[in-house]
Amino acid sequence: MPGGRLNYEDRQRISAGLAAGRSYAEIARDLGRPRSTISREVTRNGGAGHYRSNLAQQATGWRARRKPGLHPAAPVPADTPGRDLAAVRDFEVRFTGMMIETGVPPMVAKVFVSLFTSDSGSYTAAELVALLQVSPASISKAVGWLTARGLVRRERDDRRERYVIDDHVWYQAWQASVRSMALWRDFAQEGAELLGRNSSAGARMHTTNQFLQFLSHDMLQAAEHWRRILG
Repeated sequence: MPGGRLNYEDRQRISAGLAAGRSYAEIARDLGRPRSTISREVTRNGGAGHYRSNLAQQATGWRARRKPGLHPAAPVPADTPGRDLAAVRDFEVRFTGMMIETGVPPMVAKVFVSLFTSDSGSYTAAELVALLQVSPASISKAVGWLTARGLVRRERDDRRERYVIDDHVWYQAWQASVRSMALWRDFAQEGAELLGRNSSAGARMHTTNQFLQFLSHDMLQAAEHWRRILG
């Protein structure tokens, strides 16, 4: 199998493969590379839906010009016996790629995976900047997206702010989804009354309101059941 780093021609073939709907494994076979190489390349350059060979080539050149190594403030992985760090890194890359493919913005996915796979479940902004080698503004925007959806919370550690992901994160996110659904439900009800249920638009609004009302009720029951059994 060919070694060395991906070149521009490789990236063009990756871009063409993605555009044709080919999987990472298929593209990897064509290039004679490990699947993890393709997954990592695509994930760090916008994900399958946004990968562009020219932009990926430019970003790679920019990263190569940066000073190598982690920032001194970067967290040092815990010495966990039996943990294969290379396998963990590969998992994190694929985990991030999966989130991007399901519609999560790339930087948000990277921050979430960093928090979710850390033993402490928390980082400061400075630690995330150092770990991911991005700007503080990028971290702030990503954390804002996550906190708005109940996936991350903020807490004070002396004079520093920490971003924390709890073990019951999905319960919190589920509750946030129900609250968002309630807003949609209320607007659908208002629309049905305003447009008139006898009209096509009003009937559509009324059906939407009923669907969201039943669904939010079932979601709340499911969340409470999980909390009692597993919380």
